[in-house]
Amino acid sequence: MALVYKTRVEEAAAYIRSKVQSIPPTAIVLGTGLDALLSSVTILTEIPFQDIPHFPVSTVQSHRGSLVVGTIDSQTVLLLRGRVHLYEGYDAKMVTLPVRALGLCGVQTWVLTNACGAMNPEYRSGDIVLLKDHINMMGHNPLEGPNEDAWGPRFPDMSDPYSSNLRSMARQAANEVSIPLHEGVYVAVVGPNLETRAEYTMLRLLGADVVGMSTVPEVLAARHMGMNVIAFSVVTDECFPDELKAISLEEVLRAAEKASPKLIRLIKCILPRL
Repeated sequence: MALVYKTRVEEAAAYIRSKVQSIPPTAIVLGTGLDALLSSVTILTEIPFQDIPHFPVSTVQSHRGSLVVGTIDSQTVLLLRGRVHLYEGYDAKMVTLPVRALGLCGVQTWVLTNACGAMNPEYRSGDIVLLKDHINMMGHNPLEGPNEDAWGPRFPDMSDPYSSNLRSMARQAANEVSIPLHEGVYVAVVGPNLETRAEYTMLRLLGADVVGMSTVPEVLAARHMGMNVIAFSVVTDECFPDELKAISLEEVLRAAEKASPKLIRLIKCILPRL
């Protein structure tokens, strides 16, 4: 199985290299409701995930599923329009196959975005959270199984999963463009259901500020391969147990879209510094 997976990653990488002459060093993952960043992109190439050998294809309507090469203010970047999740039935290795393949293509830095629920009482819907650490409550890890030594060490260090240098840069950029920026801990759960009151209480007691269903597998795979990571969560719902209200996907998408202009300004300010 390890050999099969390695071959799939290599074949996906070879296909991408055949379609993209020069692979930019920075890749951005557009999370739920955050597709608006593309309005600032001059698209040079767009490849549907289903055209790339072995790429997992999203079953979630809000994740279009394509690889875009384009320019933002004259800087060329890769963008992944959406991602796949464990709750869709994919295992952690398949969820991170795009990270692996693009790592082999030469990507050095990942800018990850996601929509999240806030448990920190100081956070509100529409706020942006710079991730400084995470808690993996998914029960799965893309590093399980035989290690591919050419990709990274058997026991990769995770003392600084979200680059402290990049976080410092992000804080400075946020100040320059006058965007309030929290810095917090993300807890990853499988989903797809949202959490119960008791679960929100537990996750907050564990030290998490926000909760979501993605990102952590990608971080683990990227750091295993020596790539740098910076990640932003957009708060789309407030998960305070005593005031908990039902929320729909449509409301989550609206909240993410409303916050998008702030995140776009911040990312555009950060990109030249990466």
